Amino acid sequence: MPHGPYPPELLTTAQMARADRLTIESGVAGMALMEKAAAAIAAAATAFLVKTAGRRVLVLCGPGNNGGDGYVAARMLRSQRFKVRVAALVPPESLRGDAREAASTWDGRVEDATSCDFTGVDLVIDALFGTGLARDIDGPAAVLIERLNAWRAETRQKIIAVDIPSGVDGTSGAIRGVAVQADSTVTFFRLKCGHLLLPGRLRCGAISCAHIGIRSTVLQQIAPQTFVNEPDAWGAALRLPSVEGHKYARGHAVVVSGGASHTGAARLAATAALRAGAGLVTLATPQDAVAVNAPALTSVMLRVADGPAGLSALLEDRRKNVVALGPALGVGEDCCALVEAALAPSPEPRAAVLDADVLTSFALAPERLKEAIANAPGPVVLTPHGGEFARLFHGQRWERTLSGAPISKLERTRDAAREVGAVIVFKGPDTVVAAPDGRASILPHATPWLATAGSGDVLTGIVAGLLAQGMEPFAAASCAVWMHAAAAEDFGPGLIADDIINHLPAAWRRLTATQS
Repeated sequence: MPHGPYPPELLTTAQMARADRLTIESGVAGMALMEKAAAAIAAAATAFLVKTAGRRVLVLCGPGNNGGDGYVAARMLRSQRFKVRVAALVPPESLRGDAREAASTWDGRVEDATSCDFTGVDLVIDALFGTGLARDIDGPAAVLIERLNAWRAETRQKIIAVDIPSGVDGTSGAIRGVAVQADSTVTFFRLKCGHLLLPGRLRCGAISCAHIGIRSTVLQQIAPQTFVNEPDAWGAALRLPSVEGHKYARGHAVVVSGGASHTGAARLAATAALRAGAGLVTLATPQDAVAVNAPALTSVMLRVADGPAGLSALLEDRRKNVVALGPALGVGEDCCALVEAALAPSPEPRAAVLDADVLTSFALAPERLKEAIANAPGPVVLTPHGGEFARLFHGQRWERTLSGAPISKLERTRDAAREVGAVIVFKGPDTVVAAPDGRASILPHATPWLATAGSGDVLTGIVAGLLAQGMEPFAAASCAVWMHAAAAEDFGPGLIADDIINHLPAAWRRLTATQS
């Protein structure tokens, strides 16, 4: 199974602070961690400076351990004969603990950061505020960051952020007043949720994760439940065909079509389910859409299912183990009735994927949907985009945290999953998948070309195809999001929904390739 560029676990700022504390309590000196962190920063800066033939570095140091990392990195860079200046928000003698000790290792001049000059600088290292930031940045520090960003835009010179760009909330990804626009970010031990959640992710640039001596065994005590959505997080749950297997062992998905003038979305979902590995896929169509659907299908089977009674009759076949509803199904009571038929109790387990028009149809009756999910004969996955999520979960509480940061997309998705008892796929550039038990994944990257008509319908089909093969629901939803993004990335510019389906084999090859 191919490995992603980052360790699978994602931490909140509180969890990262605990990892630091547990490591220090085990006998590792805080300064030892700081020296290794600074070495990683200096290495990143050196690589950039060598590539660009730059020599002049300005290190901006803040009032905490992030600033301490900056002082040590400055000392290391100067030892390599780079021309290094240090500018600080507070005098070095006002620092405490490891930060003060770190500052004492720098014997050069320390300028006032609020009035420092960027003229002639080839690279700025942002060591102002790390993931421990607990309030909005204002006053002179905010003015400094605004000047720094303006300098970057005007000169096109680069900024390396230490841990996270100053002003980005490490847990939520929110911008705390103002934030540095970095070109690259060097973080430590594990990525934080704010590195991948928007808008913070857009401020990070290229992210690297350095190992600085924090033992991975601390994760057993921290027990993180959030993961980078890469194969390392869910690959063990992937179901691959066996030599002695057959199509019936890979499940039979049913996708429900809308009326005669709204059939394309369901066909996209059905074809995607087949490409995702379902052994068989049936398109359940109303009678008036048969003439439209039949000529457009080859590998996907077609069955007439008029209304809730027709769908119920079709689903009596116990081999049909997943049903997907929503793409262009139509908004209103008829749609709700079809969903209730699909989720009706059954002696045989059957999973369901609900998307698009289904989510809009239940927006005025979320408790009705919640009841149907509670009675369903198997797991249910919901795949809303931002508008659908807001409509369906309009009653959800989204206040700010005690520190003043907005509730993150991650926590909103987790809350929604617990509320309805289903896996939620909150789509977007930073797609979050959350399960009712608290597990969550965040997609680390996605091409903007995915924002195209029918893209979500294809994702619905991929989820259904993976569920049909018996993949655990949270893993199936996370894997589907990854495959969807990987296929789109493989195709590139000019993408339309059909291209995602056609490039799913490339995503499968990436998943099944022999690890080098």
